[in-house]
Amino acid sequence: MFIGLVSFVASITFTVIAFVSKAKKNGKAKKQFFIAAALFAILIISVAADPSTTVENADSTDDKAVTTAVSTEGAKEDDQAKKETEDKAKLEAEKKENEEKAKLEAEKKAKEEAEEKARKEAEEKENSIPREYKAALRTAETYAEAMHMSKAGIYDQLTSEYGEQFPPEAAQYAIDNIVVDWKENALNMAQTYAESMNMSDADIYDQLISEYGEKFTKEEAQYAIDNLE
Repeated sequence: MFIGLVSFVASITFTVIAFVSKAKKNGKAKKQFFIAAALFAILIISVAADPSTTVENADSTDDKAVTTAVSTEGAKEDDQAKKETEDKAKLEAEKKENEEKAKLEAEKKAKEEAEEKARKEAEEKENSIPREYKAALRTAETYAEAMHMSKAGIYDQLTSEYGEQFPPEAAQYAIDNIVVDWKENALNMAQTYAESMNMSDADIYDQLISEYGEKFTKEEAQYAIDNLE
């Protein structure tokens, strides 16, 4: 570095002297320019060969390499963290989906099992019902739909020795399981009496509740009278 400094100063000095000699035209300017050029060349060589410059360049290169490496490593870490987050979110979504699917399947299975159980119980119950009970129920439905009879009237008809002669248990099973709107039956019967026999409301009412008549309840009979056309 010292040689370079000396060369730089000498180069400047000889350049100035060369310009002076050129101005004086003493014939020494060319030689002095040559010397100045040679000193400048020595300056360049000494600077290039200076170990401190090489170290600085090397340090600069190393710093750049380290910076690049750190940046690259940081980018990789960010990418890795992002990927891990995405993978975790994906796993959580899949887990939730699988749990929901399992829940739906369990509910579906439970529903199917309950329906199957109910079907079997109904089938077993149906099979356990004696034939005569089923026959009594079908006969009761016929009387209720075709003849608009009352509950008590149907029971008596089912058990009567002059009627169907079913056992009381079978008749009671029929009455307990028949689905009928008894008020509507009373109204239909009252309408028949009113149209075919021209009876008064009081006579129709008495006929509907009579033990020797239709055997409807008082509430059913009153509903029929209140709704006669």
